[in-house]
Amino acid sequence: MSIISRTTEIRWHGRGGQGAKTGSAVLAEVMFEAGKFVQSFPEYGAERQGAPMKAFNRVSDGPIRKRCGVQNPDVVAIIDPTLLEAVRPSEGCTENTVYLINTPESPEAVKSKLGLPQGARVITIDATKITLEEFGQNRPNAPMLGTFAHVFSEVPIESFVEHFSRKMKNLPEKILEANKRAIKRGYEEVLIG
Repeated sequence: MSIISRTTEIRWHGRGGQGAKTGSAVLAEVMFEAGKFVQSFPEYGAERQGAPMKAFNRVSDGPIRKRCGVQNPDVVAIIDPTLLEAVRPSEGCTENTVYLINTPESPEAVKSKLGLPQGARVITIDATKITLEEFGQNRPNAPMLGTFAHVFSEVPIESFVEHFSRKMKNLPEKILEANKRAIKRGYEEVLIG
């Protein structure tokens, strides 16, 4: 289900310390290695751990001239499920927006909660459960990266795993391997609705 067009705009919603900024940066690097033009940048409110924050990406086949936050996203990634009700994740979205959401709920339940039409494209993944099982911490950005291989289907999941391995090569081997497994599980365990 590749949605790449001239420019794909992505808005991440997370809380400080959950890895939205890092996830956005890694996604940009993976897409750059795939030959795309990219942007990645965060937007903070109160700069403290646990505060709601946003990160943004733009991925394009050509140079990107825009330098503002993403107002009308093609993809919305929600790292913290409590933000479904705390922020307005569908603000500025269209009927073609794809939602990637960290939640144990089904895509249908999320559509109902957000008031989305039944035709909306929602991908859910229990990224919190995956990271707790893999390395005992709630750092859901690794499995969320795996979900992006469904959005950018021309880039295989292996590219995400390999890039993460190179970028984070200084992590202890046990933690690096757990993150690699978490990225793969984020791709394999999605529910698409």
